[in-house]
Amino acid sequence: MNKSVNFRTGNLLTVSLLIVVLLASCSVTRKYQKEASEKWSSDIIIFEQQDQSETDPENAILFAGSSSIRLWSTLKEDVTPYPVIQRGFGGSKFSDLAVYAKEIVYPHQFRALIIFEANDITGSATDKSPGEVATLFRDIVRTVRKKYPEKPIFLIEITPTKSRWQVWPKIMEANRLLKESCRKLHKTYFVETSSAYLNENGEPRNELFIKDMLHQNHEGYKIWGDLVRHKLDQVLNQSETK
Repeated sequence: MNKSVNFRTGNLLTVSLLIVVLLASCSVTRKYQKEASEKWSSDIIIFEQQDQSETDPENAILFAGSSSIRLWSTLKEDVTPYPVIQRGFGGSKFSDLAVYAKEIVYPHQFRALIIFEANDITGSATDKSPGEVATLFRDIVRTVRKKYPEKPIFLIEITPTKSRWQVWPKIMEANRLLKESCRKLHKTYFVETSSAYLNENGEPRNELFIKDMLHQNHEGYKIWGDLVRHKLDQVLNQSETK
C-alpha cells in the first residue's frame, strides 16, 4: 500500500514539475507580448507579405534583428559569397524577437541564422538586466530549435557605441552572459566584434558610425561583414568537412 502511494506521489511530483517548467518557459515572453504586438505587428505583416512574394536564395544566411540589420544596405556585398535573407525591424529588442521568432524565422529554409539585437540596455528606466537579456536569447534559440534542430545559429556581439557608452559596463556583462550561453547551446556561436570598434584608449571608434553615434556607416558595416563572414567560413566549412 505504501509503495503504491509513494508511486502515485512520485508521479504527481513529476507531472507538477513538468507543469512548472512549461509555465516558466511560456512566461519568458508572455509579459512582452502586448508591447511587441502594439509596436511591431505592422512590420510582421510586411515580412509575411515579403515571404509570400519573394523566393529565398538557396542556402541563404538569414539575418534577423534590430535596425542595424534593417539598415545594412550593403549586406549582400559585405558577406559575399553567402546569399542572404534580411529581416531586421528597427528598434527591436531581444524581447521582441523572442515574441516573433516563429513569424520571422519559420517561413524560411536557410543554411544558418544570424541574430543581432542591441536595444534592451540603453540607459533607460525600462532597461532589462544582463541576465534577462541572456534568458530571452536562450528562449529565441529554443523556439528556433523546435523547427530547425541542427541549423547553426550565430549571435553578433552587442557593439560599443558612444551614444550608449554610459551603460557599456552593463552591456559588457550582457555580452559575457550571451557568449556563455552560446558556448553551452547546441550549434550556437558568438561572433565577437567589440574589439574592432574600440580605439587604442578603449573607447568607441566614432569614425565607424553615423551622426547618431549608434548606427554604423559604410566603413563600420564593412568591418562587421568581414567578422561575420570569417565566422561563417570557420563554422560552416568545419561542419561540412566532418
